[in-house]
Amino acid sequence: MDVEVAFTAVPVAALATGQAYFEQLFGRPPDIVPNEREVMWRLTDTAWLYVVIDEARAGLTTVTFSVGDLDTTLVELAPRGLTPVGVEDVGTAGRKATLQDPDGNTVTLIEVH
Repeated sequence: MDVEVAFTAVPVAALATGQAYFEQLFGRPPDIVPNEREVMWRLTDTAWLYVVIDEARAGLTTVTFSVGDLDTTLVELAPRGLTPVGVEDVGTAGRKATLQDPDGNTVTLIEVH
């Protein structure tokens, strides 16, 4: 299998609430609003995250983003009202910070050493 582009879905109960959270996280509005049930952010040339209404699956997703400097990223997020529920070492591999959206979906930020 040769994957060219990755799309990651985050199911939410209410689109407005989910969109607002990820706007805070990314510091910008979505790049695409394809319909009334989903919004999408382009994260890299080959990676997209979309927030979609799916009440049955809301709160059951984990997404992980690798960042170059975890401390700098957390400083950037603090004025946007986002603070992790925890920051921890991951053995000798690096560190991670865990955030949660209003539905309970987990967003993990990792810094690899």
